[in-house]
Amino acid sequence: MAKVKVHVFLKPGVLDVQGKAVEGALKGLGWGVSDARVGKLIEFDFDGEDPAGEAKKMCETLLANTVIESYRVEVA
Repeated sequence: MAKVKVHVFLKPGVLDVQGKAVEGALKGLGWGVSDARVGKLIEFDFDGEDPAGEAKKMCETLLANTVIESYRVEVA
């Protein structure tokens, strides 16, 4: 059984409204931050062959909107 982590994030150039809200809130609290981006982390156990390849298929099919999002797969 493999532990799989999928990181999904907006592609560069796509407006990240949540990231801007987080950045504004942190600045309002006194922290000097910039270019905040918000993404998703999806973790699951996978019991099968080629967990990295299958996770990529999952991303292309369901987990990521590949028009505006990129993803990275980690297998442990």
